[in-house]
Formats: sequence, C-alpha cells, structure tokens
Amino acid sequence: MTTQPDIILLVLDTQRADRLGVYGHRAAVTPHLDNFASQAALFEQAIAPAQWTIPSHASLFTGLYPTAHQVTQSNQSLGPDLHHMAEVLDAAGYETVGFCNNPLVGILNNGFKRGFQTFYNYGGAIPSLPRSSSSLPPPLNRLGEAYTQFLRRISYPVQNFFGQSDLAFRLSLNAWFTPLWSKMANFKGQNERSVKDLVHFLQQREKQAHAKPLFLFINLMETHLPFWPPGEFIDRLLPYFRSSKEARTIMRTWNRAAYRWAAPLAEPLSELESRVLNDMYDAEVAYQDHYLGDLFAALTGRERQQNTLTIITGDHGDALGDHQQMGHAFVAYQELVQVPLIMHWPQHIPAGVRLDTPVSTRRIYHTVLDAAGHLPNHLPRLNPAEVHQLTLLQNIQGNDPENGTAYAEVYPPLNLVKAIAQREPELLRSFRSGSLRRALVRHDLKLIQVDNRPEELFHLPDDPTELHNVLASRPGESAQLNRELNRISNQVERQREQMTAGDIIDLDADENLQQRLRSLGYIE
Repeated sequence: MTTQPDIILLVLDTQRADRLGVYGHRAAVTPHLDNFASQAALFEQAIAPAQWTIPSHASLFTGLYPTAHQVTQSNQSLGPDLHHMAEVLDAAGYETVGFCNNPLVGILNNGFKRGFQTFYNYGGAIPSLPRSSSSLPPPLNRLGEAYTQFLRRISYPVQNFFGQSDLAFRLSLNAWFTPLWSKMANFKGQNERSVKDLVHFLQQREKQAHAKPLFLFINLMETHLPFWPPGEFIDRLLPYFRSSKEARTIMRTWNRAAYRWAAPLAEPLSELESRVLNDMYDAEVAYQDHYLGDLFAALTGRERQQNTLTIITGDHGDALGDHQQMGHAFVAYQELVQVPLIMHWPQHIPAGVRLDTPVSTRRIYHTVLDAAGHLPNHLPRLNPAEVHQLTLLQNIQGNDPENGTAYAEVYPPLNLVKAIAQREPELLRSFRSGSLRRALVRHDLKLIQVDNRPEELFHLPDDPTELHNVLASRPGESAQLNRELNRISNQVERQREQMTAGDIIDLDADENLQQRLRSLGYIE
C-alpha cells in the first residue's frame, strides 16, 4: 500500500473566520467544525491572498499571489506554465476528484479543473453529478444521465440568451425574477447534496482496493447570499424572525436585490437590517456545519484516517455592512481576507495546536505537494526545495519561513466596477472601488495601501474590526511595514515577468456562463 497520504482540501466559500466557534464566535453555531478543529492544528491569523473567488482559488491551486498568476478577472485563465495542484498530484500518482458548487470554479473555462480526473459541478440549471446521486434505480439512472446530458445541450441557447442579452440581465435584477433564477439555476450549487454524494463516494471507495492515494477537492457555497437556510436553523439563530414582519420583509428584500449583494452601501444598514443579515449568515453557517458532521463521521471511519491530510479553509470572507460594504469585491479588511485554516493529519500534526502567527493560505499549495512527496521531475519551475520550505508544517514545527508576515492583493472585479459606474458613480468615487489595494499583516499590525500609497494601519489585537486608523500616530512602524509591503509586491511583479499569461476567455461565446456570473454579481 502506498505511503503517500490521502489529501482532502475543503474550501468553505465566503466563510468568515470570525463566524466559527473555534475562532471565538458565539457557542453552538459550529459544533462539528469546532470538534474537528480541536483534533487538528488551527491557524488563528490565516490571510487569503485575494478577496474574491477567482484570484483566491488561482492562488490556492498554484501557490502564487494574484499579480504573479495573472488570473484576477473572470475572463482570464491559468497560463500554460503554471502547475495546478491537481496536475502535480495527478503526475505524482494520485486519483484526483472534485466536488464543486461554485460556477466560477466549476463552470468557467479558466484552467481551474486542470489535473482533475473526475470533476462534479453542482451549480447551473443542469448540473454534472455522480451517477450515484440519482434517485433512479439501474438501468434507469443511466437513461436519466443520458437525458440530463441532452437537456444540458439543448439548454445552451436559452442560457446563451441570458448570458448575452442586456434585456435578460435587466429582467434578472427585478425583484420578482431574482428568486426564480437563483433557485432554478442552482447558482449557490447544491451543497448538502454534494456532501452526501461525497460521503457515498468515500464509503464506496473504502470497500475497494486502491493502489492510488486520493486527492479530493470540495467547494461549498452555503454562506453566499441569498440566504435561505432550513427553518430549524432560522428558529435557532433568529428566534425573533417568524414573529417579526419587518425582519421577514428585510430578508425578502435582500434576497431579491442581486445588485446590492456586492455594491458598497450609500447609507449604513439600519440596526435591524444588520442584525437580520448577520444572524441569517450565522444560520447558513450552522446549516453548513450540520451536514459537514456527516463528512467528518465518514472521515473518522476510514482505514487511512491516520494518514489523511485534511485541510479546511476559506477562499475569502464576506462583508455584511462592515465598513459600509456588502459582499467581497473591493476592500482588504479582515472580514474579507481573514479566513479559517484548519489542518488535520494524525500521523504528523498533534491535536489542539493553535498558531497565532499570520500565514498566507497560498501556502496550502506547498503544504499539499510537500505532503504528497514523489514530485515529478519533468515539470519545469517546480522546485521541491521551495515547496518544502513553504509548507505550513514548518510553522507547526516551530519555524516560520515568512517571518510572521502575510500579504494580500485586492483586484476589484472590473465588470462589477463598470456596473457601479453606470448605476451609482458617486459610490465608485467615494469608496474608490476601482482602486488596487494591497495589505500586509505582520504580527499585530496590518497596513493597507490604496493605489500604491499607505493609507491605513491597524493594531489588530486592540482593534479587530479595523475602525481606528493609527497610521499617523505610528509613523516609524508604518514606514517599516510599507517598505516590506513594497519589497513583496516588487518580488511578485518579478515573478509575473517570468510567467506566461493564460488565454483570455471569450465570455460572449460561452453558452452557460454569463448568467451565472451575473447572478453572483460579478458582471453587468
């Protein structure tokens, strides 16, 4: 039997770290995740390299910052000389399988599926699911699968209409139409179903003899707007909701206001709006934790449990009125870039470890490849020594190759910038939503640059919500952090010069993509 570990990478899309109990949130919201984390290593200050799905996943899959991998917009793809994590693992002898709920990862032809031998996508009107997910018995399930493929083909012209027609997009923003497309198009995926299918996959695989180790990638979209968790979680987290007509009206309005899911707020949320949105987010987090309990139970019973590296992280967080922002498009504050990071590997990681040193989640790439070992020699630019140096196991073992520093880049989605410019240009100017932001977290301090100028400095232990800018009162530390931030950004620029950019995706020619991007609020 192979000595290479099984590797499971679970990405909780749009998951704020501060909404998990193990990160200090209110009790009983995430008991399953909290229990799993108690048996693992937890990074208290994990910083995503980007604030939205596409550049952040590209960094997870390549180990590079956005400027270097050059996939910062929805029409860009990974370059040919970038080694996707799954490609390297495939070449290293792994079975590579993906279960994905985010269309930006599972549908877009951006190279994110490179290296996966099997990839299931749960988003869209006609998802691509494992045969075992069908409720039909054999051989009807095979006929159902063929019929689904037929429907997927004939649905392309309809989806193309919604993807290319300005009229269709304007219709999609109408309050009466948003609930229709968001449900029918599965634009948040089918998260609980995907976990059930994954558990079944693991159980069936356990019954078979496999020479290859396993790499599993899972993306869950539960905590993205719109919010519609089951009633039991609403009753537990929002006990006032059923009796408050005003609260129900607020949630109904927000669930229908697709444009507002990503735009800055002209006025701060009202007290009740803020309470409802934040509590409903917690209800989604609790619901997600509920069905993750089945996955954790399945992992516990596996033969290779002791030699399985499981990494749980987020690609980014979400603003729910924080700093007068909604969504995750424009700023570099902690609610967007601080994400959970939990690592479980019984043979190598002691239980209950907590590390407060800032780390970049782009290093998940190095951690996974270093754990896999047997890296192929024929891949250029793959340096095993660098991979080993940047594994997060270094931090767990008491070494810190990046000296308590984590760096993030905020490239705003340009199509969304254009949408705001057309609708509310004054917001674009006042919030500088089109600006490039960079952030550096070093130990207790965080510096944010806007268009290459240092503008904000926060002392995170005293000010975790980043409300008190101390840039002017700490000039020496600000200057030192700014020099370090510029050093890293210059290094990343040099990396970009050595990379070949990927193809530009022709979004207009894609039959089923544009409407999904619009539903997520990323294009106009």
